[in-house]
Amino acid sequence: MTEAQKDIDNYELVSIYHLNKDDQEQLLMAQKECVFNWCTKDSWPMGVIMSYIWRDGRIWLTAGAHRHRISAVRRNSKVSIVITSTGTDMGPGKTITLKGNCIVHEDRKTKAWFYPDFARALRGEAEAAEKFETFLDSPLRVVLEVVPEKWITYDGAKMRAHGEGTLDLSELAEPLESDTARLRAELARRKLT
Repeated sequence: MTEAQKDIDNYELVSIYHLNKDDQEQLLMAQKECVFNWCTKDSWPMGVIMSYIWRDGRIWLTAGAHRHRISAVRRNSKVSIVITSTGTDMGPGKTITLKGNCIVHEDRKTKAWFYPDFARALRGEAEAAEKFETFLDSPLRVVLEVVPEKWITYDGAKMRAHGEGTLDLSELAEPLESDTARLRAELARRKLT
C-alpha cells in the first residue's frame, strides 16, 4: 500500500476504488440498461442506451439489423459498454465500463434462448414477458453478444469512505497504470513534483 492510498487530499488517484467481484456481478445482474458504444465509419464514437442481460460472462442485447450500430459492429467489432448502479437497489456511485468484441447473431438457436430470457428479465410478469417476446421475434432483429476484453470498475462508496477516514484499507485495489506512470508523467509535465 502506498502512502497516497493511506491518506488522501484529492481525488486524482481513483483506480484504487474498484468494485469487488461480488458487487460487480450484482450490478451486472441488477441493472437492465447500459450505454452501448461503437465507432462510425468516419471514426466518431457513438453510443445509445440499450436494454441488456448478463449471461455466461457476456453482455447480450438486441436491435433491428437496419440500425446504424449493427452495420458499424459488422465493420468493426470493437465496442464498449457502460453500466451504472443508479436506479438499482445498490444505489448510485458504482460503475462498470468494459471494452469487448461484439458478435452479431441471426441464428434461430440463439434467438430461441435469448428472446424468452430477455423478455422475462425486462418484463418480469409472465403475460407481459410473453407479449414482449412476440414483438421481439421479428424478421429484422439480431442478437448482439459482447465478449469482454477489459474491465474498468469504480465504487464511489469506497472513495467517500476513504475521504472520511472510515474505509478498511484492505478494500483498496492496486492503482492502475493511469494512476501510477501516467499520473506521475502529468505531474512532471506541469512541474508539480
